[in-house]
Amino acid sequence: MKVPAVDYAAVFQALPGAVALVTPQLVYADANAEFLRLRGLAREQVVGHFVPDDQPEKDPAEPLLLRVLASMRQAAGTGERSIVALQRYDMPDPHQPGVWHERYFNMTNIPVLGPDGRVTLLLHRVEDVTELIRAREVALTLQEAMLPAPRPVGRHPAAVRYRPAAEALNVAGDWYDLADLPGDRIAVAVGDAVGHGLPAACVMGQLRSALTAACLVSEGPARALEVLGLYARTIDGAENTTVATAFVDWETRTITYSSAGHPPPGLLQRDGTVQFLDQATDPPLASRPQHAPRVQAVTAFGEGAVLVLYTDGLIERRREDIDTGLARLADSLARHRAEEPEALADAVLDDLLPPGGATDDTALVVVRL
Repeated sequence: MKVPAVDYAAVFQALPGAVALVTPQLVYADANAEFLRLRGLAREQVVGHFVPDDQPEKDPAEPLLLRVLASMRQAAGTGERSIVALQRYDMPDPHQPGVWHERYFNMTNIPVLGPDGRVTLLLHRVEDVTELIRAREVALTLQEAMLPAPRPVGRHPAAVRYRPAAEALNVAGDWYDLADLPGDRIAVAVGDAVGHGLPAACVMGQLRSALTAACLVSEGPARALEVLGLYARTIDGAENTTVATAFVDWETRTITYSSAGHPPPGLLQRDGTVQFLDQATDPPLASRPQHAPRVQAVTAFGEGAVLVLYTDGLIERRREDIDTGLARLADSLARHRAEEPEALADAVLDDLLPPGGATDDTALVVVRL
């Protein structure tokens, strides 16, 4: 069958995304209909003009424009694509003079090479991600509403942190909680429901509330997790949730702990040694064919020790053994052991989370004992 000739000019104009062609001298050679619509300009106001000239309402020294120009020059000079990610650019309302709207964009500059291998054009693509950013803000608001606000627990200083993953809606099933128990005791817990997005967050909210209630009436963390496991069997999506729970008793100076498939809590001593509490680990919630009692263990602590609970986003990395992440955590805790919980929590996150953000959510609880 004969393949019809492709009208690339028509294809360029029909592209659903906003795309312009720019010369290596940073002059617009062409722009498709979506680019012109997004910019609110006529074709004659763009094609043939130097790139900064299509933004007359903006200061030529405006930081975003400078970043875009630098990206274009980089792509033209190196022959490799250059990305200007997630930039805010407020745009005027075409129907309401003087009214501006907050918008967010990703921009990519892709070199187009000629037969001699030199850059002849730049494909300048603009992606409006405003709605995604708004959805992420809503998701984060929901997540924060489901997590308890930082508050004093008894008379003991504690810090809590939640860091979303650097992707998508940035909402998942990680949670933390602290609760006062009768006597000079508290319950501390962290958990991680499987999956991401609003369904995982909803499962997380139900399990967190149920575990808090179970801790208040159970004689120990094993029984609390046993009750939570029964409850998890009634919730779609709750199976294989991991949880670690610890009851701290200052009268006996002991920590009683139990884990449902979760990374072990860390106990930092004043001399800098770190003990991972890994002697009471059972499978995740609702993962066994039949319900079974859970185990718990007890360890003593000294004055000034620090208890740290966290989710796997803090220590796990792709293609890396979990022991490497645990060693990294132990090193960070030891180096910052003199810090109070708030500063210690920030230092641990700075040390362990990648500069661009982790690929998984992270919850962290730090309690000075």
